[in-house]
Amino acid sequence: MVDAEEVTLVKDEQIDAVENVEEQKVEEQVEEPAEPTAEEKAKLEELEAQRTVLNDDAEKHRQRRDELNAQTKDWKAKRDALNGQVRELVDEAGKSREVRDNYNQKVRESKAVRDEWNKKVSDIRAKINELRPEKPEDRGEVSLSQMKRDLERLETQQQTMPMGADKEKALVKQISELAKNIEQREKVEEGDEAIRDLVQELRDAKTKAEEAHKAVSEYAEAAQKAHDNMLSLYQRADAIRKEADAAQAKFVECKQAADEEHRLHIEQIKSLHDVSKSADGIKNKKNAAKKRRADVESKKEAKEIFEKFKAGEKLSTEDLMTLQKSGYL
Repeated sequence: MVDAEEVTLVKDEQIDAVENVEEQKVEEQVEEPAEPTAEEKAKLEELEAQRTVLNDDAEKHRQRRDELNAQTKDWKAKRDALNGQVRELVDEAGKSREVRDNYNQKVRESKAVRDEWNKKVSDIRAKINELRPEKPEDRGEVSLSQMKRDLERLETQQQTMPMGADKEKALVKQISELAKNIEQREKVEEGDEAIRDLVQELRDAKTKAEEAHKAVSEYAEAAQKAHDNMLSLYQRADAIRKEADAAQAKFVECKQAADEEHRLHIEQIKSLHDVSKSADGIKNKKNAAKKRRADVESKKEAKEIFEKFKAGEKLSTEDLMTLQKSGYL
């Protein structure tokens, strides 16, 4: 039967064996160099130089990226402003087109009215000629109908043909004299009651036809004005649209360049982290060595305290905490 003292001796021997192994490990660790080697120092200097270069490059790419992003915002704002102007001009052009179309519709309507009254004029003249046949060859005079045809021809010539001031003045005088002669001829021939009412109808119809023709001219002029304004607005919109397209191209160019600068910035940052990690590994080697030495000293102190504990000496609270941290308790 093994007594308690033998058990205690066995446990003490086991503890001593463990402590001897740990002391041997500690001694082996302490023998490791506490400072970086010359080769590691050279490598550290190289890494520090690389880190400086990478950091500078990353900062340059960041600044350039931010500059390009600012330009991108400016080009976007300019593009949007120009597109806004284009929309406004196109809207105005659309309104002018509606005005033009409305006036063109009025032109068509007025032409229809004019043509209707011109037809009535022709019909009334035909009736008058039937009731009052003219025989200019008997009187050696130009017939009233021929005089009226000549007047219409001269009036059309005045309205449609370009001419100098003197020529136009002479033509106006000729028209005035011919109209006066026609009026005198009609007054002479109006004595016939059978055609008197028709002559008045003819005058009224001619007045209505002239009013309709005047309306046609006014509406046509207004329609042309609206059409010209519409074309001008579309031309301005096209010119500004080209500027907006150019701004869009610059926007895309700056955006792509900013994205590339951002990619390079991130790439340099990643490389910087890798270099920093390698440099920190070398720097931390010294700290690790210091920590190992501190651990050795702590274990030695704990061993001495444990020896006191085994000898039955009274330990302080601090000694007990040291034993607990070192795994003796």
